[in-house]
Amino acid sequence: MSTPTLPPYFNLDPEKAAGKLPDPIQTARFAKAAALCGKGREDLARRGYAPDGEKRLRKFSVWEITRYLIPVAPQHLRRILKAHPDLPQGEGEGGSKWFTLEEVLALRQYFASEGISTKEYLPYRPKGLPAKVTAVANFKGGVGKTSTAAHLAMSAALDGYKVLVIDLDSQGSMTSILGGKIEDEWSTVFPLIAKDYAKSMVEENAVRAAAGEPELPLDETLNEALTVSPRNVIQKTHWPNIDLIGAQLNLYWAEFQIPVWRMGLRSWPLWDALNNFLQDEGILDDYDIVFLDTPPALGYLTINALAAADILLVPLGASFLEFDSTGRFFDMLYSTFASIEEGENVAQRAAGLPEIKFEWDVVRALITRFDASQQTDMANVIQAYFGDFMNAYRQDVTALVGQAGEQVNGIYEADYRDFNRDTYVRGRETFDRTYAEFKELLIGSWWRDAQMEGAE
Repeated sequence: MSTPTLPPYFNLDPEKAAGKLPDPIQTARFAKAAALCGKGREDLARRGYAPDGEKRLRKFSVWEITRYLIPVAPQHLRRILKAHPDLPQGEGEGGSKWFTLEEVLALRQYFASEGISTKEYLPYRPKGLPAKVTAVANFKGGVGKTSTAAHLAMSAALDGYKVLVIDLDSQGSMTSILGGKIEDEWSTVFPLIAKDYAKSMVEENAVRAAAGEPELPLDETLNEALTVSPRNVIQKTHWPNIDLIGAQLNLYWAEFQIPVWRMGLRSWPLWDALNNFLQDEGILDDYDIVFLDTPPALGYLTINALAAADILLVPLGASFLEFDSTGRFFDMLYSTFASIEEGENVAQRAAGLPEIKFEWDVVRALITRFDASQQTDMANVIQAYFGDFMNAYRQDVTALVGQAGEQVNGIYEADYRDFNRDTYVRGRETFDRTYAEFKELLIGSWWRDAQMEGAE
């Protein structure tokens, strides 16, 4: 009878283990690791880039356009193109024409004005109402926040909406997906938050001057921030109708600076900085949807995102740990925003001013990376406890995401010719259905607002 093999963690020799250790690690070694990772990140990121180092959005075939983007038959599209040579004609011959997304958007506009009135060539968007702000948040990492936000932004762009994506995570993953180039924190939301604080300081100083009190000094950072417009930090992406405010490592310093500013001026509503520049500087008039990709923590940037959001999406996997973590996330949301309301409303009531009340059009938890063969029972439990906070559709895990991700692309950027056609259709359907449920929340919120305000 053979002797059972012991587990690999038995009979380890301490002396040999010590011999495998390097010399003690000093601080400078982190800089080397960071530099090597930075080079590797750039090399890997460029897998999804053109040879000149710029990201390019692929073109779209007649099959894709007529199946996914514009509700017309392929034969009808070809007839229209032949009859109207002034319309974008694409590249290629006969049935193998390929179009840029700019050309697809132009074709959308043509059909919207000349096509059948019962078909939706352009997505619903009531006139006179601002963009809807959607935050994707959860303080547990790895739940699919950035992937969800990126694919929803791309879905919305393909659907014809004009989209702004704001990356609030100093890891900058969303920025990499969208090909953003961020030199320092002055190309992120940091100067816009600093500007909001500086404007509060200016208002406070006006009150102090009227009362004959000494003014609060504005340092160089705050004075410079007052000159920054959101349009200084918004950059175009390789998607014609997706713009970006990117992120990079230095944005993390905002988490330390914001509470320092708040201590210097207690009347500054630090949670409103993001919402203020979106509303006050016309950003919500320039776009249809603003997506906020948040860091995996309930810090000051996330609080700003949540306070600015109309729609809150909370991705999680169908596991006990992610369910438990998400429950704690909701508990922290309650504690955080209830404490802000309670603390601020004491002063509001004393001054005879309206009370602060945070409100969202809709909040939904979204199950991502779902494997029906192993996670159905757990997903049903989560659904039962979260109830109307849950999206009905569970976003299936798909190999298509992994393959596209190796090229630093979203699945909508992947060329379907690189996959088996059926694999592409199934993989795309996973995100199309997620977008369909999100779009229903979006247009329902807009419609409700329109009824309240009498907009079209």
